[in-house]
Amino acid sequence: MTGSGSAPRLFRDIDGPALCPQGSVVCIGAFDGLHLGHQALIRAAAEAAKNRGLPLAVLSFEPLPREFFARGEKPPRLVLPRGKVEGLVGLGADVIGLLRFNAAMTAMAPEMFIQRVLIQRLAAREVWVGRDFRFGHKRAGDPELLREVGASAGFSTHGIEDVMLEGERVSSSCIRQALVDGELDMAARLLGRPYAIAGRVVRGAQLGRQLGYPTANLRFGGKRPALSGIYATRVHGVGDAPWPSVSSLGTRPTVNGREPLLEAHLFDFEGDLYGRRIEVEFVAKLREELKFDDLETMVEQIHRDADDARRVLGAAAVASLQQSSS
Repeated sequence: MTGSGSAPRLFRDIDGPALCPQGSVVCIGAFDGLHLGHQALIRAAAEAAKNRGLPLAVLSFEPLPREFFARGEKPPRLVLPRGKVEGLVGLGADVIGLLRFNAAMTAMAPEMFIQRVLIQRLAAREVWVGRDFRFGHKRAGDPELLREVGASAGFSTHGIEDVMLEGERVSSSCIRQALVDGELDMAARLLGRPYAIAGRVVRGAQLGRQLGYPTANLRFGGKRPALSGIYATRVHGVGDAPWPSVSSLGTRPTVNGREPLLEAHLFDFEGDLYGRRIEVEFVAKLREELKFDDLETMVEQIHRDADDARRVLGAAAVASLQQSSS
């Protein structure tokens, strides 16, 4: 670790000046969601960096490889790029590479990736990856190749045992499935925290305000969220405590919407949140997104959703108090 307290350095390109001329410890992965398994791997790398007195460099990709190769509808994302960067900073990254995943990278031999990124840009002394990590043209690179090349290039390759929960390996795909199934408690256990989506509030069509339910809106920049429907939520970044709310996440079929939009209605809140960065924590799924015949029918359902969300959040608050006092 640098220990300087300076802001981590972010880079996007494979080529460029040396970022860690004195050497670094590098951790590589897609890290979608930054779940318990990701956290364990990055913390192990961070500890190694601290012991060596070197900066921790974390490499990921944007778009994610699975997004780049997808045909048709994009696969769902657990965390947006900025949220990932913020999470990596919290885990101790000194240098963060969100490498542009494009046709040139898919055509690159794995040995070339090692030479240009790990050796030239980062002067890697240790490389930490998951056991199923693959990279380079036709996914020909793997941990064994890293060990072979590193033996002569001056870096060692390391990993950790799989992180297990209830007999299952913790993985991003398990979390995505839990979210699809509405199992938010399971997703939270796999993540080590409640599932949440962060972003900057943007202006919408103001329809919610006209209907008596003003919302704080978050867009996804072409990414596909990992869940949809109507939820009891808490909004962080507005007051001293998380603000109770009801949220809709989907394409708004009743008003012929197309792109995914997260709309959070904060109960009994007055004020303008436009431009504010907030985080919406998902507590419980209330129902699927529906298409209504008219706005009047939709508003009637919104009333019921708001009542349901208040009830769920009240029960959750009571349960939390009982847990903390026991």
